[in-house]
Amino acid sequence: MRYLAVLFLMFLTACGGDLVIVQPVPERPAPQQARPATPTPSVSTRTFVQVVDDVMPVAISECRARTRGARCDYAVVVDDRPGLPANAFQTLGPDGQPIVGFTLALIREAANVDELAFILGHEAAHHIEGHIGRGQASATTGAILAGAVVALGGGNEVAIQRAQNVGAFYGGRRYSKEFELEADALGAILTLRAGYDPIRGVAFFENAPDPGNTFLGTHPPNADRIRVVRQVVAGR
Repeated sequence: MRYLAVLFLMFLTACGGDLVIVQPVPERPAPQQARPATPTPSVSTRTFVQVVDDVMPVAISECRARTRGARCDYAVVVDDRPGLPANAFQTLGPDGQPIVGFTLALIREAANVDELAFILGHEAAHHIEGHIGRGQASATTGAILAGAVVALGGGNEVAIQRAQNVGAFYGGRRYSKEFELEADALGAILTLRAGYDPIRGVAFFENAPDPGNTFLGTHPPNADRIRVVRQVVAGR
């Protein structure tokens, strides 16, 4: 039985390309046993739909259990415009609906279903953890504090505005790495409960470009992400 409606008729002309919308519907119990390793080196788009069908009901259930007042009616979108790099993201729609996005390149580059399941769980976890709102709050606090310092020092309106912009940037970046590791930890739980292997899934980062531990970087080192997932699985 399908738990997704796959709609191929939504075109975002402003973006110059098509989006395939994968919309989860009522949740179902998660599989209790992990799936066997896939024998092929890559996965198809059809397989991705099955992964979404398995993982998103678990994400919906966890969202409802862990949040108060948050929307949990995720939409999963696949951007199939040619030439886009492998990428996944979580955002909110104009009406506040949580959206998880994948590029077609990422689906094609995943080595197995566990990698897709983990990445999907990671992005869904960002919403459950409230990272967009928390990041915005940190940016606002940074802007207020920086502007106040400049104002107290006698800065004019232009100087205050510049300070607020810088403060917002630093504030918005302050917790980025922590947010990624939080999403990795919860994403590992979602992956497990959906019947996939998060250890095999996080192996995606073994071959991905490593951002390192840069100042104000948005992502932590790949080794830290792998370590967090392994700790979660070991402690379950």
